[in-house]
Amino acid sequence: QVQLVESGGGLVQPGGSLTLSCAASGIIFSMNSMGWYRQAPGKERESVARISREHRTALRDSVKGRFTISRDNGKNTVYLQMNSLKPEDTAVYYCNTYPPDRSSWGQGTQVTVSS
Repeated sequence: QVQLVESGGGLVQPGGSLTLSCAASGIIFSMNSMGWYRQAPGKERESVARISREHRTALRDSVKGRFTISRDNGKNTVYLQMNSLKPEDTAVYYCNTYPPDRSSWGQGTQVTVSS
């Protein structure tokens, strides 16, 4: 059974930084591409960033230059470093495989960017 546990969210002022972590179990982590996703109130969940088995990364345009995705296969953990945060980044952030396993969404971690 896949388990994904996100952490690291919080309340931050515009321009601030946060680092999210996601610990995965129940999968062969190193063999999977992983992704970060977010869902803002009243909006559909969207892909934010992804990282392949070979550590190739891709980011949605709105976060390029501000967010960085990385992974540590020894810890079965994927990270999302978020800098220069904007109010429009406010959302619940989730990790999952890429493409996502629809049966494996975790609880997510809330990120609120507000002054």
